[in-house]
Amino acid sequence: MTDKIKVLIVDDSALVRQVVAQALATDAGIEVIGAASDPLFAMQKMKLQWPDVLVIDIEMPRMDGITFLKKIMAERPTPVVVCSSLAETGAQATFEAMAAGAVSIITKPKIGLKSFLEDAANDIVQAVRAAARANMRAVRSAPAAVAGRGVDAPKLTADVMLGLGSATHRALERTTDQLVAIGTSTGGTQALEAVLTRLPASCLGIVIVQHMPEKFTAMFAERLNSLCQIEVREAKNGDRVIPGRALIAPGGRHMMLKRSGAQYVVDVVDGPLVNRHKPSVDVLFRSVAKFAGKNALGIIMTGMGDDGARGLKEMHDAGARTIAQDEASCVVFGMPKEAIKLGAADQVLALDSIPGAIVGFGRSA
Repeated sequence: MTDKIKVLIVDDSALVRQVVAQALATDAGIEVIGAASDPLFAMQKMKLQWPDVLVIDIEMPRMDGITFLKKIMAERPTPVVVCSSLAETGAQATFEAMAAGAVSIITKPKIGLKSFLEDAANDIVQAVRAAARANMRAVRSAPAAVAGRGVDAPKLTADVMLGLGSATHRALERTTDQLVAIGTSTGGTQALEAVLTRLPASCLGIVIVQHMPEKFTAMFAERLNSLCQIEVREAKNGDRVIPGRALIAPGGRHMMLKRSGAQYVVDVVDGPLVNRHKPSVDVLFRSVAKFAGKNALGIIMTGMGDDGARGLKEMHDAGARTIAQDEASCVVFGMPKEAIKLGAADQVLALDSIPGAIVGFGRSA
């Protein structure tokens, strides 16, 4: 029994504490060792027994969740799952929690909370299990991905959005236009910041899928744009992929690369969840394989699950150069591991080596 994941729930709502505990109790590998109504009570409990994972709210009495999170990360880095509202007024606070070091976010509404949490029981369990596997040595400043809904949904493939078909047309094989496609999930906010902030303004155009819901991707792009030499923005339908620009797929929409005359553009469209995600890395990577082929560099980075693994293999088979982030620098090694198992990665690189690989690919045209 000692190998169970020990969880402490910190939320000022007795209902949330009760329902989250009930959800976690459905998994025999998880043990709720306690619950507290605010961080000060939680810290008293943690002196007696330190949890493997914390599930916390943001708005709490005596000490807010973000301050608590920063304190935990400074004193003894521990996987934290934030369970918070996605209301417009709270979105910025939730994003700040992600930047402070939360491993994942579970979104909850302000109304219908009990039924939502009961319906989301599998989401809660999976988020805690993923957090328990997080490599906290790789969690530095902004590692979180937001847990999307859809764990119980059928696991659809990229076929529902784009047929596999053949890769590049002959005309495209002669193009000098190149681009970079990046896919990431849990830990990706940190990893993308580490990569994009080290790229020169003249680097290749970049298209990115980071698993996030609506409202977060725009804020995330704005934050990166303020830190980077390149332009970073949330993608809009028809945006061009040009040097010095990174386009991040908006939460709740798929993003696909298309060719428009001599230019690369993106389609931002609705559709079903693919690999239980929207946006999906597989959808982006398949479109890059189809329309860019060997003119592209594909990179799969830290994240839970296997979204992007098959897409990276399709890029590899279409002649693209492909990279997977190594285990030591990943917060969660799931997505890169699955890609490596498929033989999709030409190289396995540490996070710190990826910016140089992007610059080098651009120079090798």
